[in-house]
Amino acid sequence: MRTLRLLLGDQLNSEHSWFDEVNSEVVYVMAEMRQETDYVKHHIQKVVAFFLSMRNFSEELTKRGHQVVYYKISDANNPHNLEQLILGLVEENKTEHFEYQFPDEYRLDEQLKSICEKLAIPTKAVDSEHFYTSRNELADFFKGKKQLLMESFYRMMRKKYDVLMVGNQPLDGKWNFDHNNRNQYKNEVPIPFPLEFHKKVSEIVAEIESQNITTFGGIDLEKFNWPTSRNESLQLIDYFCEHLLAYFGTYQDSLFSGHKFLFHSRLSFAMNSKMISPKEVVEAVISHYYQNQETIQLAQVEGFVRQIIGWREYVRGIYWKEMPNYAQMNALENYNPLPEFFWTGKTKMKCMQHSISQSLSEAYAHHIQRLMVIGNFSLLAQLNPDEVDAWYLGVYIDAIEWVEMPNTRGMSQYADGGIVATKPYVSSGSYINKMSNYCSSCHYKVKEKLGEKGCPFNSLYWHFLDEKKQHFANNQRMSMMLALLRKMKPEELAATKEKAISILEDINNL
Repeated sequence: MRTLRLLLGDQLNSEHSWFDEVNSEVVYVMAEMRQETDYVKHHIQKVVAFFLSMRNFSEELTKRGHQVVYYKISDANNPHNLEQLILGLVEENKTEHFEYQFPDEYRLDEQLKSICEKLAIPTKAVDSEHFYTSRNELADFFKGKKQLLMESFYRMMRKKYDVLMVGNQPLDGKWNFDHNNRNQYKNEVPIPFPLEFHKKVSEIVAEIESQNITTFGGIDLEKFNWPTSRNESLQLIDYFCEHLLAYFGTYQDSLFSGHKFLFHSRLSFAMNSKMISPKEVVEAVISHYYQNQETIQLAQVEGFVRQIIGWREYVRGIYWKEMPNYAQMNALENYNPLPEFFWTGKTKMKCMQHSISQSLSEAYAHHIQRLMVIGNFSLLAQLNPDEVDAWYLGVYIDAIEWVEMPNTRGMSQYADGGIVATKPYVSSGSYINKMSNYCSSCHYKVKEKLGEKGCPFNSLYWHFLDEKKQHFANNQRMSMMLALLRKMKPEELAATKEKAISILEDINNL
């Protein structure tokens, strides 16, 4: 092999220019490695989804005439380490060139740079041709500015890529329909069944188990339900447009125990593994909107587009701007350990029980479950962001560090001190009650702070504000809540804090 090209497990982009031509002197290498399964404990569905998608991609490339060397997790000659893999192949085959696509995780970026330094042959890194922006585009955009406001980045992206624009102005004269997208779902309209793929995965699960890889969470061996090929991913785009888009924005922040996915697209794994690109998703959604304006409102479409060309590109830019220091940030100095029910879902708090149990059974929860239920509780309970970070990275099928870490350590846990979020996203039980049907069947009483039945979110909320008030003294967005804190009667605050402390001391029995 004259040229060896590496393909990582989240680089399954069949539209990449690498594959425009078949070259007999180019060999691609892909590997299922313990290095990747073991750096954090992963959900079994996440491991299965990546391995199946990688195998399907390898088969697709082979059918197109490309040469692929593929190492399965159980192959006896699999070195399970990226450096050993590359150095070994280069030496064995007298390779003359080594090439790779820029990885999206800092640790792999550093590892590949180190590998290239050890090679005595020319090396080359190329773009993955997936994202709208380059790694450093956000840093350049915000250079010299004090706040990294997503909204200003998002407006720049809309203009630059002419997305939902009329000339230099937003379609219908409004940039953001966020206020239209905060409705609680109350069975007003039927929720379509999710598109299901029903694949049998017993063999690959047995293969994973034979290697003694530690995973967690559940999996249906007869009906694995995630897309693991480009064709299935494209089907999911079409299904979202046809059946879910019309109500996506309206209910995107809603929490509902009667349905796991509501109107969400479930496209995040397909995009984050690069089986489909954000651009083709956005273009498909906008095209469908223009053809169906009598049944789909602009607010539904803008809310979805904002998540992809706004938020998704934004957090990636934050990641590359702030790493590696970002991974160690703990601005609020939170050090409590993760409760046991994060691994079992067994808690009397209905919102946490539902959101965590779903995460464990589906490797998925939508953004409000992640942010305003699990993340909210984690911050109010002052859990160590390192442990929260590792749990989120492991449990969700779409969690790759570049997108997971800024969302968790930044947006959710405020561990970055306000780089991503202008205020901590915390609330008492009232927000969850407003947005969900969880509280009506809960052991705890959402309107009570004290007593055995007092909602833990209520006392923990005021305890958190009091404990961390010095961190927010100069934060204008927290001034109203801190003013309410100051107005609390001393005896009421003392009782509330006593209740919160008792909860934290016996947190595993909530």
